[in-house]
Amino acid sequence: MAEVGMRVGQGFDVHRYSNDPQRTLVLGGVRFDGERGLHGHSDADVVAHACIDALLAGAGLPDIGQMFSDRDPAWAGADSIALLRLAADSVRDAGWDPVNVSCTVVLDSPKLAPHREAMQRRLSAAAGAPVTVTGRSTEGVGALGRGEGVAAMAVALVARRSDGQGRADSGEPS
Repeated sequence: MAEVGMRVGQGFDVHRYSNDPQRTLVLGGVRFDGERGLHGHSDADVVAHACIDALLAGAGLPDIGQMFSDRDPAWAGADSIALLRLAADSVRDAGWDPVNVSCTVVLDSPKLAPHREAMQRRLSAAAGAPVTVTGRSTEGVGALGRGEGVAAMAVALVARRSDGQGRADSGEPS
């Protein structure tokens, strides 16, 4: 098979809202103070998680659940921006460079616009590539429209490293 210079990966994540009043909503590495948090093993940042899976998929690496298992106590309460940084490092170690990531967040409330630039800065710094964030409302339809949780979808473009660095065994799904 011919060597491929660029690849695309997709990521998706959804978390329900937590009943724990101590959890704060974190999206794209930004705390939404006063907003109900999401349930999860880590900080439950669906935006960062979708970006992680998109980057890993693009490089043909194991997904977030294999890399940062929710059965591993080491990742309990983990900062998902730190996990995104580790995932991006793994992508580079595998011989790929993140080119960009685009993430769509699906929720009716709270509004992302006041936080979008901060989210994009934090995500881009962790990924080492531009990350854009867009928000979409459900117009009240379905579980997300009823306020049961938040979902995010991401697509990432990665490029084969031209400097020959990284593991030679990567790039093909196992």
